[in-house]
Amino acid sequence: MRLSIRVTTMTLLGTGLVFWSVVGRAQQDPQQEGVGAKAGEKLDEVGRAIKKGILNAEETVRDGLNKTGETVREGFAKTRESVQGMGLVPRVYGRLHWDKALHSSTLFVKAEGGSVTVRGMVPDDATRTKAIALIKDTVGVTHVIDQLSVVSSSAPKLRPASSR
Repeated sequence: MRLSIRVTTMTLLGTGLVFWSVVGRAQQDPQQEGVGAKAGEKLDEVGRAIKKGILNAEETVRDGLNKTGETVREGFAKTRESVQGMGLVPRVYGRLHWDKALHSSTLFVKAEGGSVTVRGMVPDDATRTKAIALIKDTVGVTHVIDQLSVVSSSAPKLRPASSR
């Protein structure tokens, strides 16, 4: 569209230069007064054509934006239907699986109605809090039963016996 406006502007400027040179000659030669009037009419026609072109370009952009908006709305509606069609357990697992803090945790989820029970092991209290918050924030969850265990980092680690 920018190129179209540039070309149109250059055309208008060129036409204006021709017009003014014809008008200048017409003022010098009384026999060519009609030529100046004709050039003025042509310049008006070019101006109207340019205005029409710009209005058509604006309408085309507006139509494109409307179509894009419709496409986005349709995509959103399909996604919403898909999410609502999923069971509660897959939705919760999806939320937990994609969170980097919970990626290394082993979690088990059970749902009855809107109540979700989560059990498993998490590395720390912050991760536990994050897991519970994600579950509570999942569409369809009304209640969370927390059965998560925090693996204490201060617990002594077992080392395999060395063979001699």
